[in-house]
Amino acid sequence: MTRYRFRTPHRAGKWYTDLKQAQAFACRIGAGFLDRLTGRFIAYPGTELESRDFSA
Repeated sequence: MTRYRFRTPHRAGKWYTDLKQAQAFACRIGAGFLDRLTGRFIAYPGTELESRDFSA
């Protein structure tokens, strides 16, 4: 199962099962925000998206 999280130079978010959920909680670590008009995720400079396969 692939999970996603956002990282900033100083913080890392929790792992989420889908990208939309990771984007929705990215504002908690200061990684970006969801534009409510367009529904697009806007990442702040220095933000990276990580994905990892947790199936073993």
